[in-house]
Amino acid sequence: MNPLLIIPIVIITALLFGFIGWMLNTKSGKNSKAIAEERARQILADSQKDASNLKREKLLEVKDEWYKKKLEFDSEVNQKRQKISGLEKQLITREENIEKKFDAVIKKEKENKQFEKELNDLKKIYDVKIIDIQKIEAEQNLKLEKISGLSSEEAKKLLMENMVNKAKSEANHMIKDIHDKVKADAKKEAQKVIVQAIQRTAADHSIETTVSVVQIVNDDMKGRIIGKEGRNIRAFEAATGVDVIVDDTPEAVILSSFDQFRREVARVSLERLITDGRIHPARIEEIVEKVRVELEEEMFRDGENTVLQLGLHNMHNDLIKHIGKMRYRSSYGQNLLQHSIEVAYLTGIMAAELGLDVNLAKRAGLLHDIGKTVDKTVEGPHALIGYELTKKYKEHPIVVNAVGSHHEDIEMEHPIAPLVQAADSISGARPGARREPLEGYVKRLETLEALAKSFEGVAKTYAIQAGREIRVVVEQDKIDDIVAEKLAHDIAAKIENEMEYPGQVKVTVIREVRKIGYAK
Repeated sequence: MNPLLIIPIVIITALLFGFIGWMLNTKSGKNSKAIAEERARQILADSQKDASNLKREKLLEVKDEWYKKKLEFDSEVNQKRQKISGLEKQLITREENIEKKFDAVIKKEKENKQFEKELNDLKKIYDVKIIDIQKIEAEQNLKLEKISGLSSEEAKKLLMENMVNKAKSEANHMIKDIHDKVKADAKKEAQKVIVQAIQRTAADHSIETTVSVVQIVNDDMKGRIIGKEGRNIRAFEAATGVDVIVDDTPEAVILSSFDQFRREVARVSLERLITDGRIHPARIEEIVEKVRVELEEEMFRDGENTVLQLGLHNMHNDLIKHIGKMRYRSSYGQNLLQHSIEVAYLTGIMAAELGLDVNLAKRAGLLHDIGKTVDKTVEGPHALIGYELTKKYKEHPIVVNAVGSHHEDIEMEHPIAPLVQAADSISGARPGARREPLEGYVKRLETLEALAKSFEGVAKTYAIQAGREIRVVVEQDKIDDIVAEKLAHDIAAKIENEMEYPGQVKVTVIREVRKIGYAK
């Protein structure tokens, strides 16, 4: 509270008490008036005393507050002075640095002017010397032309031809070195991946034939199989679609058909009929139909087991059924299901080595020949048929592309596609994996030799190792070592473009130089 307000408050209080005393005095009489006046005076004295003390306290508080504000103000002023002092020092330092830099720039300008002057002097001297050198060169060129008998243009042309030949030779050497290094590195890495894949896969190759042999207890059963006037055997052949050969082979009946599923149905049906003993047309049709249904169910179970064996999931039931059909399909005598399982394993192993999706790789490897299981009435390459089939049943786009492109009928879009193609070649190229007709085999060897011999400078060609290597003997006076390297690549490229073959063909170019001397 402001001390100046205390005095009016005290006066008002005194007047109030005086009025109260007067009122008391009027009521109580004269004695009461005296007492009230005395009390009023006492109250007034006390109020004045309290007001004085309060005033002193408030003045002390005001002084303390003023002193604190003064200290804060002085501190803030000192800080600002120190800051201004620091800024002044920085400004002085910057001014000194600018002066030093300015002096250095002036010095550099002087040095540059001096250098420019010296450079101009040297340029004048150089121009004079250039003119002298040109004169000397012209004189020397005239002398060289007289000595060599060649004009400057002819000499220049000869020199350029020599330089071009030298550059070509050096370029060929560089290309050879680079190609050798790349080829060695790539071959080493590819061999590592493929060898690891092959070593970890050991699928059997079953060579399917076109006949099945059913053992019988005795030769009397042959008559029952034939039936009266051959009605049983005709009914059996009509129901199964296979040929039944009953000849002089003891205790055996031969079933012949290119369709392995029909032949298996016929074999199981005939064995059951022989065991049952009741052989007549109605019974034959009943047993054959029952066996056909059982084998179709067994095919589906084979497809399921194959998918589980490879660790694949979420495959459409129709695709599983087609996988089961592979058991009764063959390609060049190689069982299609075993081949597809092996391709799946090989593709998965190579994909793992390269850091690709192993599940998709196995899936693509297993389904790559699924088009071969489709009804023969559907026309087109089996790769494209498989492409449409896998696409129909919502397989992954990478799997669909790998199935359709493993024979390059469509463009490959993912690294898994060439892995499927390589695994397919590896599985088919194993010794004994597939049969090849003799005529086709001989024709392929002759074509291979003729293709290699079509190049200029080739003397002889020899196809060895069942057509997996071609050795080319060249004329040493027409083909040097550098050209021999290029010739090997050209022959290999032509074989790739113009021939179809399993696996790979190694091209070896042989250049032999013989020097003969006679001692007499």
